[in-house]
Amino acid sequence: MSQRNIVPRLAASAALGGLLYGYDTAVINGATAVIKEHFHTGDAVLGLAVGSALITGCISALLSGRIADKVGRVPMMKIAAVCFLVCGIGCAFAPNIEILVAFRVFGGFAAGVASVVAPMYITEISPTRQRGVLGSLQQLGIVLGIFVSLLVNALLVHVSGGAGTMMGPMMTWQWMFLCMCVPALIYGVLAFTIPESPRYLVAQGRMDEAAGVLAKIDDAEIDVNGQLAAIRASLSADRKPSFRDLIGSNGRLKPVVLAAIGFMILNQFTGINVIFYYSNSLWSAVGFSEKDSFTITAITSLINIAATVIGMTIIDRVGRKPMLLAGSVGMVVAQGGLTVLFGTAPMVGGSPVLGPVSGPLALVCANLFVVAFGVTWGTTSWVMLSEMFPNTMRGAGMAVGTATQWLSNFVVTVSFPVLLGINVGLVYGLFAFFAFVSFFFALKCMHETKGVALEDMRA
Repeated sequence: MSQRNIVPRLAASAALGGLLYGYDTAVINGATAVIKEHFHTGDAVLGLAVGSALITGCISALLSGRIADKVGRVPMMKIAAVCFLVCGIGCAFAPNIEILVAFRVFGGFAAGVASVVAPMYITEISPTRQRGVLGSLQQLGIVLGIFVSLLVNALLVHVSGGAGTMMGPMMTWQWMFLCMCVPALIYGVLAFTIPESPRYLVAQGRMDEAAGVLAKIDDAEIDVNGQLAAIRASLSADRKPSFRDLIGSNGRLKPVVLAAIGFMILNQFTGINVIFYYSNSLWSAVGFSEKDSFTITAITSLINIAATVIGMTIIDRVGRKPMLLAGSVGMVVAQGGLTVLFGTAPMVGGSPVLGPVSGPLALVCANLFVVAFGVTWGTTSWVMLSEMFPNTMRGAGMAVGTATQWLSNFVVTVSFPVLLGINVGLVYGLFAFFAFVSFFFALKCMHETKGVALEDMRA
């Protein structure tokens, strides 16, 4: 394979971890209602079933960066592939809610590993001028995984007639989980075909191997020896990276770490994952049929993919920070519209019911939010998180930032069913508030990383 296209192939292989991450976290969307009925659970237990993978993902993400610094990026991808495979099989055949939650937790471990290791690996093998577009393959993988899961769910429901209908030897919702085994197998096979990150190899003192990888992935005009020297100088070879690198001389977290934490909290608190975890239940609750709700969710996911592709085409030209600011404005407008529409809708049986005008308007606002987030915050989040840290801090820094993202996702996901039962307008009002805060956070706390070499990043 020519040198020109080997890096995109390697990045795409790693980004399959993102696809599985997206599939695993969103596949339960099509099964929430039937799981609640089938296992006779309440809203709180349902929220736990949906969010159980997220808290494990938080813990897994926190540990994965340091483990990847010890054993390598590629071995961690292989471990994640096996865990995704086991999760798909276990959830499909779970006899009760406790076993289902257990395997969701197991899948959360795999997703936590993939969410740290894949963007880290992609960033470390990418040339500076392509780091934005290649780094955003992680987000593209996630939104593709979400779309694939929702598409599979919709197709299965269309064929069988409902998520709780028997389809051969199993119910439809069980097939939804079992289908995850296919991309898990592909991911595992591809993980055996890609080389280790050169920056990890340098950190381990394996200079000849690192030189060999750099010779394959860098442009011909790049001085491999000079690149090796720059990487080695940036790694403080006198000791291994550790979580201590995140703390400054004053005993507090360094500014770049605080920025990453705030960045990933706001990334979730604007409400993006509610669209894909609970949209079927939400649209059904406000008057749409089950099949229409599946179709709406699948279309929204497709829009999310298109938005991500648009973001990928402009991120290395426009820069990261301008995209964040523009995205915050769009999210405020969209979530503000949903706040008004749901907050003023008439209540029937304790739930708001959208009319012939407000219903389509709500769909427009929801998809406008997806576009605003997908083009900007969605595309830039994994890119910036993986490139904003110096080489000595990347593993630990990404672990903390990604764990924060998982924890924030868990808080939103578990609390949403309860808040939904109180007041839908209030929920979207909170999302609009955090979107408003995100503008000023990006303005004051996020620094542009476009065109900056990884070896030149500062804490």
